[in-house]
Amino acid sequence: MINKIALAGCGNVGTALLEILHEKKDELREKYGFEYKVVLVSDLMKGVIMDPEGLDLGAALESVRETRTFEKLPRAEGSFEELLERSGATVLAEGTPTNLKTGEPGLTHIRAALSRGISVTTTNKGPIALAFDELTELAKANGAQLSYEGVVMSGTPLIDMMKNGVAGCSVLKLEGILNGTTNFMLTKMGEGMEYGAALAEAQALGYAEADPTGDVEGWDAAVKVSILAKILFGADVPVDKVERTGITKVTPPQIEEAKKNGCAVKLLAGLDASSSRLRAYVEPKEIPMSHPLASINGATNAITVTTDNLGDVTLIGPGAGRKETGQALLGDMIRMSR
Repeated sequence: MINKIALAGCGNVGTALLEILHEKKDELREKYGFEYKVVLVSDLMKGVIMDPEGLDLGAALESVRETRTFEKLPRAEGSFEELLERSGATVLAEGTPTNLKTGEPGLTHIRAALSRGISVTTTNKGPIALAFDELTELAKANGAQLSYEGVVMSGTPLIDMMKNGVAGCSVLKLEGILNGTTNFMLTKMGEGMEYGAALAEAQALGYAEADPTGDVEGWDAAVKVSILAKILFGADVPVDKVERTGITKVTPPQIEEAKKNGCAVKLLAGLDASSSRLRAYVEPKEIPMSHPLASINGATNAITVTTDNLGDVTLIGPGAGRKETGQALLGDMIRMSR
């Protein structure tokens, strides 16, 4: 079966997905039996292009490189819902920016696809955080699939590992580094840099936004904890109910003192299901250097899953990046096609 792919959102991640699909077409067919055409690409800034017979990805990518738009290609007109139907898409890759207040425009895109029996993969945290139950039921009711590997840890396959890799285990606890910006800053502060200088470097490298509140106050990690609580435990834990402390009060002397005690300071996000009440938290913690998370430096993400049958399993990988997140969309599509 040929997968007909629609892409909503062609920023860094969406463009990276198109690059991978263009470069690896033969390899993906030979290794995974994954055959596809990209039939629709919709982006607020670049424009909309559509061809039910399959777009020329080389020409689309060349236009983006030269003009940052699709102006060199014929444009398509109509509402997203109309274009989705006319394109004949069988799967939607939704990669528009996250809006945690409304989930839009991603939420509308995903509803439009699932209600038509079109499977969806998304890297957009907003719709998953705000409407997980609704979207899951909508997919089920219309014979579609909904995948969301990229909403936590980018292309590092935490959700797939939890659903398949540790199947049969009871999960007692998850605890990890789910925000690369703060981990980068704590690494720099461990080298003696003051908080302000570490933040400035993170911003210069593009890890932190001009307004870093979402990262340094722990909000980004708390959203991911909320999503994991729902996906893995079926628990409703609103973001504002996650116990949350950021890194703004962590100091280099505190980190140095922890080192003397054989520990590292990390901003840890976790879910503890070992008691009757699921505890959800984000907080700076001192952990012994013998722990796998203690050696995770820079913008890398990692998580340790505590299970009954396997004990502790630690997964390490990138938690951000254009190609890494594009890989999350691709991995979901391959799994869904099977």
